[in-house]
Amino acid sequence: MTVHYTELQYLPTDLKRELLPKHVAVIMDGNGRWAKRQGLPRIIGHKHGVDALKDLLRCCKDWGIGALTAYAFSTENWKRPQEEVDFLMTLFQRVLRQELREMVEENVQIKFVGNLQALPRILQEEISRSMEETKDNRAIRFTVATNYGGRQEILQACRAIADQVKLGLLQPDEIDEATFERHLYTAGICDPDLLIRTSGEMRISNFLLWQMAYAEIYITETLWPDFDRAEFHRALSAYQQRERRFGKV
Repeated sequence: MTVHYTELQYLPTDLKRELLPKHVAVIMDGNGRWAKRQGLPRIIGHKHGVDALKDLLRCCKDWGIGALTAYAFSTENWKRPQEEVDFLMTLFQRVLRQELREMVEENVQIKFVGNLQALPRILQEEISRSMEETKDNRAIRFTVATNYGGRQEILQACRAIADQVKLGLLQPDEIDEATFERHLYTAGICDPDLLIRTSGEMRISNFLLWQMAYAEIYITETLWPDFDRAEFHRALSAYQQRERRFGKV
């Protein structure tokens, strides 16, 4: 995770540690627009986006936030130009290979969620290796949503539960929220407390539809490659001003 360190290595004093989100999710939007504003190819924006994500991961670890989930590639992103899709697949593979040793040393647990079988075989192998080698790490859980779609996730969970009912292993009246959650890609991961979306877009884009039921949403106009610790500080400050009632008064 070698990356240029921004300021704010330690938790800012105005933030209350007991009010930090346990799990932060991010929709990393704006790589292509960032590159265009610089007069650069879109792929350069994705490279800078990786640096921003690496620093955010380290920041969460430094500040004591236990889980980070990043929306890296959606099921809809296959519609992008083939050159860009191919570059992203190669980029994912290269980053995993280059960063795995440091992830292990820094006690980061990596998990990928989504329809991983549709990814290139070599990338699948890198993903399996990274998850296996970091499965016992505990400093922070880093989840990467790749070829992920919220509707797809819910459908596959429904099919899996229906198969159990068909086989007589589960009765319909035994199906509750806990049962359903065990069949999601994110089984075993607590729901996000805070969703951050960059570039000013006001939608969740088919991301963690079930899991976002009570997440606080923070939108910033900042494009993803420019999202640094100061921006994260602002997002957390806004989060700590929210009153989370979960339906209560």
